[in-house]
Order: sequence, then structure tokens, then C-alpha cells
Amino acid sequence: MPFDDRYGNTLSTSSDAARDRYVEGVDHVLAATYGGVQSFEATVAADPGFALGHAGLARARMYEGDMAGAKSAIARASELSADTTSRERQHVETLSLLLSGQAGAARDLVLSHVQDFPRDAFCAQICTNVFGLIGFSGHVAREAELLAYTTRLLPHYGEDWWMLSMHALSLCEVGEVAASLELMDRALALNPENANGSHFKAHAQYEAGETDAGLGFLETWMEGYDSRGVLHGHLSWHMALWALELGQIDRMWALIDAGIAPGGSQGLPINIVTDTAAIYHRAELAGVSVSSERWQAISDFAAKFFPASGQSFADMHSALCHAMAGESERLEKLMEGTKGYAADLVGPVAHAWKAIAAQQWAEALRRLTPVMADHVRFGGSRAQRDLLELTYVNLLLRLGLRDEARRAMQGRRPIFADHAPVVGYD
Repeated sequence: MPFDDRYGNTLSTSSDAARDRYVEGVDHVLAATYGGVQSFEATVAADPGFALGHAGLARARMYEGDMAGAKSAIARASELSADTTSRERQHVETLSLLLSGQAGAARDLVLSHVQDFPRDAFCAQICTNVFGLIGFSGHVAREAELLAYTTRLLPHYGEDWWMLSMHALSLCEVGEVAASLELMDRALALNPENANGSHFKAHAQYEAGETDAGLGFLETWMEGYDSRGVLHGHLSWHMALWALELGQIDRMWALIDAGIAPGGSQGLPINIVTDTAAIYHRAELAGVSVSSERWQAISDFAAKFFPASGQSFADMHSALCHAMAGESERLEKLMEGTKGYAADLVGPVAHAWKAIAAQQWAEALRRLTPVMADHVRFGGSRAQRDLLELTYVNLLLRLGLRDEARRAMQGRRPIFADHAPVVGYD
């Protein structure tokens, strides 16, 4: 007799142990807590023929950076899915497309799938978040698309901690900060261990300019979060940004070395590259010196995990690493790259980083200015894209255009209008 998951979806397993561990694994992934792989391994041990158990294992392994293991698991899920329900077959097919590099096709299938199965949260999740398939679509309207997506799903979930937190982030990224914070607090009250909830609350607090409150919230919340959790390094990045803004430089370096940079973070390579590059450069914009050894280490890491263009958000940050480390050959590959959902933007930004490294401020501004109109296509959050916003203002200041720099902040990022963390702004 089949069981249902926590959202009422039928599961093609007759093992109560497999069902229980599957639900546990799904919650680990939805909450970004450590333990998903172990839960799904127990699921398939209890029922080796459970297709969604293997699909869940594939998804959990992705979050630990084990792509070979993820592909092996989804291949087994595909073999077993023929005798399951249409929902389960489509669910497996979506992950199969994703793991074979067909992100656009996977996105289209998810958007179709949730019309028939809106409460298939584990599948719907693939298109949520700023790092999901909508977030990394390269579309200029992706923030509105993400809000539309979670708005359609929200009525199907009631007071569900996962859905509330996902919709809250969508609200935050279109500027509905107060509504986002209210919804996020509801989500965290339902599940205080939801790392996605704490992460998205940090984003809303960042957008609200709640520096002290945000740092205090995360500092307390992180005490109970496993350092192996997929968001541990990124949450450390949020804390480091706030420490930098507050002038707590020793604390910033401690956070970087313990949980953000290579050797300290246990996160995914994309987070290690993007977060390390961003905090280093934002520190330099604020007047903090970053050693050449640090830039070299992150350039080497980026070259190892992202040796060619293709993931535009990572490419933009990798180019920064290579420029600051003086790795011209690595940088050239990204300047000339043609692959990726925002490949047309990577080249100009890479040229800008090269000019900045050479202190050629006018050339850097010339390269960066056209990108500013639609850098939303890179993906990531507004907080992450402030790397470009603050760099743009820094270039204006370097060229003596102080009034224009202030107008840019007032018009583009008003949260920094009075106190942009850039040397010479105040």
C-alpha cells in the first residue's frame, strides 16, 4: 500500500521506513539543513526500488557537490520510474534534465509540472530562490517571474514554513521588504531550524538597513547550525558584510577564514568563489587591504572548479579573482567566453575588473556602465549584485564625480544613499 509525503503526494513505496526517511530528507533539503544525503541513503536502503528515494538522493548529493554521485542516483531513479505515477515520473525527469545540463528544459518542465501538481514541493523548489532555475535563467525580468511563480503556488500551501519563506524572498527581491520580514517571521516561528528562512530574513534585514539587528540575529541563529550545512558559508558571508560595515575588521577576517574562503568553508564551490571574491572586493572598496596571497588562493580555486565559461554568475566573480591575482591567461578565457545564460555581460565585466586591477578608472567605467542596466540577468540577490553597484560608485568617486556617485546611489540603491561603504563617499 503506497504512502503519502508531508504534502499529500502519493509515494510509490510500501515501506513505512522508506516513507519516513524520505520525508525527513525532503525537509532537510527544503530547510537547507545537514543530513539530506544520510536520510535518502536510509530511504533507498529501506526500499531499493523506490524511484523518488533515489531522485531525492541525487538532489541531496548535488547540495554536497557530489555531482558524480548525483548522476548515478538519478540514473537509477530513471530506471525505476516507469512503474510509478505520472507525478513521480515527471519529477524524476526534471532532475534528469537538470543533471544533464539542460537547465532551460528542466525549468520549462517544472513550470508545467506544478500546474498539475502544485504541492510537489520538492520539484517546485527547483525554480524557487535566487539560485534556482528562474534565478539563473538570464531573464531581465527574473525577479518578477520569481514573484509570480511563488504567488501562484502560495495558496496551495497554507501555513507551510517552506513556502512562506520562499515567497518572502520573492517579495524581498522586488522591494517589498516589510511584507517579506512579516512573512519570514511566520515561517521561522513554524520551523526555527529552517536555514533558508534565516537566510532570507538576513536578506530582508540587509535591504532594510538593519545592520546591528541582522548581525545579532544571525550570530545567535548560527550557534545551532551545522557547519556542514549548505548555507553555513553563505550565512557567514552575510555576517562578514555586516561586520565590515560596522568597522569590525578582525571579526570580518575571522568569519572569512573560518567559514567563507577555501580551506574554511564546507560549502559548494560556487558559494566559495562568489562569496570570497565579493567580500574581498567590498573590503577593498571600504579601504581594507586584501593581500595578493588571498587573491591568488581564490583565483586558483576558481580556476579549478570553473575552468571555462558557462555559469555566468560564477564567471563574473571568477574574473574578479583572476584580475586581482594578475592571472591574465585565466582572465582572457572569461573575457572571450561565449557560453552561459548571461555570457554577453561576463566579457564587459571581466574587462572592467582588468582595468580596475590596473587602476585605469575611466576605462573600467566605460566597460562597466553598459552592464549596469540589466546586471539582474547575472542572477543572485540584490545584496550580491551590490558588488557591481558599489564598484560603479567607486569608479565615479575615483574620477572625481562625487555628485554623480551620490545620485547613482540615491536612484539605484537608496539603502546606501547616506552611508555607502566606499572610501570617499561620505
